Amino acid sequence: MKKLLLTMLLVFVVHTADSQVLIALLFGDALNTGKVEFGLDGGFNWSTLRGVPGAKTLPIWNLGFYFDIKLADTTWMFHTGVIVKSTMGTKNSPLYGLGDHNLDSSFTGGSVTTTLNYFNVPLMLKYRFPNNIYLEGGGMLGIMYGATDEFVNSVHEEDDLTFDRNVKSAYHPLDAGLMVGAGYRLLGGNGINLGIRYYYGLVDVYIDDSSPAQYNRAIYLTVGIPIGAAEHASQP
Repeated sequence: MKKLLLTMLLVFVVHTADSQVLIALLFGDALNTGKVEFGLDGGFNWSTLRGVPGAKTLPIWNLGFYFDIKLADTTWMFHTGVIVKSTMGTKNSPLYGLGDHNLDSSFTGGSVTTTLNYFNVPLMLKYRFPNNIYLEGGGMLGIMYGATDEFVNSVHEEDDLTFDRNVKSAYHPLDAGLMVGAGYRLLGGNGINLGIRYYYGLVDVYIDDSSPAQYNRAIYLTVGIPIGAAEHASQP
């Protein structure tokens, strides 16, 4: 089962051309020690921008890698890593003028999907109970590398008219907030981590101070797959 999941993730990584995650997958065994557990961390998240009128959640995949660093008390760990493919944003953002009469008339009655692309770094303390349920909490830092407004309007029953606009300059390059989560470790504490996390952004990500403040919010369903951890755990 573990090999099948790793193979599926490898195919996904190659398809999306995320070389950082591919390198981590290939050399993950070497990163695991008795004190540090390395693995792939990915799943599905629902994000939104609080402060955007009429905003709806944006569902999208995420993928990255993690480190669980054991502290002096082995029930406590420091969890970090990088979510390499981490998209936030919102659906159903209000329409606004594009400065082109033809474009504006073409998208009348349509909607805007805002996608904000980050490298996100969680920084959390993690506590694992004897029954392998764990709780975690702390913060997350984000570095934006892209932002797009996608204008969408249905012109026929099966066709959509779309237009992408680069809006990176309208958003702050850094984000930060609080994150809490809970989960369960399979196979007696040596298997896959299944978890849920909630992110509460504290930074007004929209630069224009004349507009209402906008804050990232996201719910993550996560699957953490340790690479080589079982071999190290079995060593004396």
